[in-house]
Amino acid sequence: MDLQLEPAHAAFRDEVRAFLRERLPPELRDRVRRGLRPSREQTVQWQRTLHERGWAAPHWPREFGGADLGQMERLILVDELQRAPAPMPLHFNVTMLGPVLLRYGTPEQKRDWLPRLARLDVWFCQGFSEPGAGSDLASLRTAARREGDHYVVNGQKIWTTYAHMADWIFCLVRTDPGATRKQEGISFLLVDLRSPGITIRPIQTIDGEHHLNEVFFDNVRVPVANRVGDEHRGWDVTKYLLGSERTGLAYVGTSRDRLDRALELARGTRDGARRVIDGPAVQAEFARVDAELRGLEIANWRLLLSEAAQRDNPAFASVLKLKGVEIQQQIAELMLRIAGPAGLARCDDEEDNARADRAAPATRFLFSRASSIYGGTSEVQKDVLARSILG
Repeated sequence: MDLQLEPAHAAFRDEVRAFLRERLPPELRDRVRRGLRPSREQTVQWQRTLHERGWAAPHWPREFGGADLGQMERLILVDELQRAPAPMPLHFNVTMLGPVLLRYGTPEQKRDWLPRLARLDVWFCQGFSEPGAGSDLASLRTAARREGDHYVVNGQKIWTTYAHMADWIFCLVRTDPGATRKQEGISFLLVDLRSPGITIRPIQTIDGEHHLNEVFFDNVRVPVANRVGDEHRGWDVTKYLLGSERTGLAYVGTSRDRLDRALELARGTRDGARRVIDGPAVQAEFARVDAELRGLEIANWRLLLSEAAQRDNPAFASVLKLKGVEIQQQIAELMLRIAGPAGLARCDDEEDNARADRAAPATRFLFSRASSIYGGTSEVQKDVLARSILG
């Protein structure tokens, strides 16, 4: 649904829609809609297209490649990109590392890194999780020993998304093993993945794709100048990173596009003599998911536009993430049920579009299971909510 907007905001929405009609390549739109990952080249080219308008990093200052957009315009932009659907700007660059550098970076780091991050001249990945340090991130053991103007890094990261495509990685490392509290003695480093001593091993996930990797550090030398923030105070940087960008957390636009795709599939798939969409149970399921999605959309806008709501409910981000994930998984399951046995097939990019459309539900359903893990597990979000509500 389209919420009622002030004339200026409605005009901005129309501007974004016109831009997407004119500049989003149809083959890229189709690829995203079918659940296929864009190539690195397509991702870079599209982000540079957005960057021409300042929309790759819309919340950044103009001097670093942003557009200084307010929260309302950012919400509209994210929603329209997700609904198009179009690839989102690389979040490791734009919504994670960029805000950290704006807050904690030196003037030289801001000048050198931010324009390149916005244009995607350099591709970052995130080196946080380790074996035994996932949800309990402060238990990390990757160590960095200082030798003059370098750190020597040894350890392992795991579940590192797109490390095989990235140029650099931002890492949490332990620089003071004798710190009293495990959240202390951690530093935040930028590491060139081409450095000697780095090994990247692929992890194939249940959907059959290669998104994730293990990254090993064996006496990797990293200049001290690549540290962001104070030595041993990387946990402060991390907390800011994880809480700095909440716009788009609920993925309302993405879910709306996928629900529309599910409806198309139900109209085009037959169950015996009738279309799947004509079944009363299927119609009831669509109505239920649509109602929940509309409720989430209203909550998303209300919470993100109200400073009072955010102040009075500091766990609001957990609400949006938790419910957004549930709806994404419900839609993925609904599409798989509609597709039936044909939805369990697999096909590669070279096969015809019709087969790819019918095979996509299985891949998307399997990948959707991860959405309740990454970015803070659903169990952790519920703990956050319980502490916020019950004290």
